[in-house]
Amino acid sequence: MEIANGQYRIQNIPIEDIVNEFGTPVYIYDADKIAHQFTTLKSAFSDANIRIKYAAKALTNPAILKVLKNLGSGMDAVSINEARLGLQAGFEASDILFTPNCVDFDEISEGIELGLTINIDNIAILEHFGNKYHSTVPIVIRLNPHIMAGGNNKISTGHVDSKFGISIYQLPHIMKIIKTYDLNVVGLHMHTGSDILDAEVFLQMAEILFSIASDFKDLEFIDFGSGFKVGYKEGDVTTNVFDLGIKLSKAFRDFCKDYGRELEMWFEPGKFLVSEAGILVTKTNVVKITPATAFVGVNSGLNHFVRPMMYDAFHDIINISNPNGVQRVYTIVGYICETDTFGSDRKLNEVREGDLIVMKNAGAYAFAMSSNYNSRTRPPEVLIYEGKAHLIRRREELDDITRTLVDFEPNSEGNT
Repeated sequence: MEIANGQYRIQNIPIEDIVNEFGTPVYIYDADKIAHQFTTLKSAFSDANIRIKYAAKALTNPAILKVLKNLGSGMDAVSINEARLGLQAGFEASDILFTPNCVDFDEISEGIELGLTINIDNIAILEHFGNKYHSTVPIVIRLNPHIMAGGNNKISTGHVDSKFGISIYQLPHIMKIIKTYDLNVVGLHMHTGSDILDAEVFLQMAEILFSIASDFKDLEFIDFGSGFKVGYKEGDVTTNVFDLGIKLSKAFRDFCKDYGRELEMWFEPGKFLVSEAGILVTKTNVVKITPATAFVGVNSGLNHFVRPMMYDAFHDIINISNPNGVQRVYTIVGYICETDTFGSDRKLNEVREGDLIVMKNAGAYAFAMSSNYNSRTRPPEVLIYEGKAHLIRRREELDDITRTLVDFEPNSEGNT
């Protein structure tokens, strides 16, 4: 998103024109930004045999999946339905890594029937898998390195108390199961969390993976997960992927030389690819002045964008309708009957009723985590692709909320 001639635009299309066509609230995604992020990551690791598997949970709209597939991405799915969406979008089953957590074994069996690459992160599931499939189906093993990364337990997944992955201290048990059932392990995987700034965290994880990998003789790849930090406000420090690419690629090449053959290096970025590509455009319903606070109440809420409330996440917020207005301090809130604050004590150009308020970094975990709370419908999704606005999901209506209901009539006499 850029400003030109007093108008905020995406690929030179005024956002106000998009709003006039599709209404508010509306999610808008910039395909050029997605392509830029993908190309940046590929370039940063140009010295390695890198494969990118887009973490579809960030934004699962099939149009976005198709854009990433056309760029050359594979896909990481955490549920069987995510995998099915990937297949419908044109991904080959072999290009989809299936990494479920705490699911019924039947879901893993469905993944095998679809031909997905199966990632196992539980000792009990590994043993169950071995008992049923033995070496007939290749697998990946997700390990927990006991590294705290990402700042807090809500976004860190590799710490000692995480539900994700098999502890590296259980390696002897893992090897016993592999030997007992003659399992075919083709990949090792670690993902330590989100918003990782320091390349040393990845290098520490790599050192652990490399030391373990020597016990696995038939590996085809090592998966380093993701967790690259993106910018949420001006001046934010982000992951220097080029510095990481130089350091990690060298370590990986040295490992492959010792291992005896070249392996693929995998990453599973989600937020890195789509977060900055998306915005949520809302309309100001009311400017409410209290003795303590000036509230801007918009026609959206935590039902459309839960990250600020769920993670205390900071998202930049701007008033695109009054770019030259005097700046004042506001707290931006939603229309849900809960505390649903998008941002407190923010400087915005003076806000008036009807002004368009934009939440930035809404490409990842916005629509994907949306709900119908308060019986509110979800907004449409619009993709800006090759200079044109494409509706890729229509606005919901009440019928969409009630579609799965089954009629019930209580006893007319009031008896139970």
